[in-house]
Amino acid sequence: MPTDRRADRPNVIIIGGGFGGLAAARALRGVDANVAVLDRANHHLFQPLLYQVATASLSPASISQPIRAVLRDPGDAIVTLAEVTGIDLAEARVEVEDGAIPFDYLVLAAGVGQTYFGNGGWAEHAPGLKSIADATEIRRRMLLAFESAEHEGDPDAQRALLTFAIVGGGPTGVELAGAIKEIAGRTLPREYKNIDTATARVILIQGGSRLLESFPEKLSRRAAADLGRLGVEVRLESTVTDVSADGVRVGEEFIAANNVFWAAGVRAAPIAETLGVPLDGSGRVIVEPDLHIAGHERVFVVGDLASFTPAGADHALPGVAQVAMQMGQHAGRAIRAELESSGPLPERGTFRYRDKGSMAIIGRNRAVASIGGLQVAGFPAWLLWAGVHIAFLVGFRNRVRVLFNWACSWLLNSHDARLIVGDARMRVRLPKGPGFVAKNRADPDTP
Repeated sequence: MPTDRRADRPNVIIIGGGFGGLAAARALRGVDANVAVLDRANHHLFQPLLYQVATASLSPASISQPIRAVLRDPGDAIVTLAEVTGIDLAEARVEVEDGAIPFDYLVLAAGVGQTYFGNGGWAEHAPGLKSIADATEIRRRMLLAFESAEHEGDPDAQRALLTFAIVGGGPTGVELAGAIKEIAGRTLPREYKNIDTATARVILIQGGSRLLESFPEKLSRRAAADLGRLGVEVRLESTVTDVSADGVRVGEEFIAANNVFWAAGVRAAPIAETLGVPLDGSGRVIVEPDLHIAGHERVFVVGDLASFTPAGADHALPGVAQVAMQMGQHAGRAIRAELESSGPLPERGTFRYRDKGSMAIIGRNRAVASIGGLQVAGFPAWLLWAGVHIAFLVGFRNRVRVLFNWACSWLLNSHDARLIVGDARMRVRLPKGPGFVAKNRADPDTP
């Protein structure tokens, strides 16, 4: 729990060190209050590039930064590594594993997790992509698939090893599908002797009628066309009905795939359920126009966890980094104004989101971007995407690392972060090649 506190100052607690939480903390820099950031991880994660860790383009350190390093200057918030277990609004306190922390103001920026729409058992066979642990697990499975296929003597089993099914046609699914097809087709072919990695089958499964549904339809069509040129199979209006260790069932069709990755939906962090306030269908907290919870003027919810529908809009703002940063800044400024007021509390303004555009990368020299009325695709969009992501990375060293890695990858078609971390046992049904002793085909799981 925070220890560097003065009893005569109000307590401002920020839960979450993501985009929204850090933006709120920065807006409160130097304020006369005890400001603390609580997170169960010690690092801020740049989630837009998480798929590049999963596909061996970047190391985890390149897209993360210790929260303490970000908030190290005088006047910054105290950083506390803590698992928040609940929030008691009536008593105005945050419950953690070893006690409770009282608050005068609270900014809840705990984010969201993966949802499998009531099929939690699918998570074991189809990992999502929300954390560094998720990314390294996907990377492990992807790389092990090629290693296993190299020594698989059963053609059907080899085909299943070289089949990758990605569920979900949003930016994460599109970027993941394109990156896997590129590493299979450009980076790996020279390194394997018994298989042609370029024949790897990548299938992108989308329940809706088009990819990137939040983008203009023209760019959705362009993204699907670019993926098709890469060799990705795009399946629209397709519903996943089952996932197992052996593959995925789409409608009545079973696709043998040893690698299924999930990018099809999110669910609010469980902490939202402890508030006892109205939630939307995804478990996000419904907030007022200034982002506070109805009936609790000093409790703000920002980022992916907040359900906020601007006036005149048909749906709530999306869970993207720029929304979280603007919300966090708005909440931090509102709290600061009230703490620094010597008279009546200033009137809070309505949160107004300024849409700075949407981008998604499909592959080498391929991307789509929508910025205001401008719609860009191809190499110009790819350059724009790269520039924006470099600019918003936290930490100068990370910017240099990522820029250098991208330059090497572009010039040499290299993916140098190909580390298998964790269980490195191959899944081979009928072994072949040096170092293997044939075993009973009916007992494929024998180590």
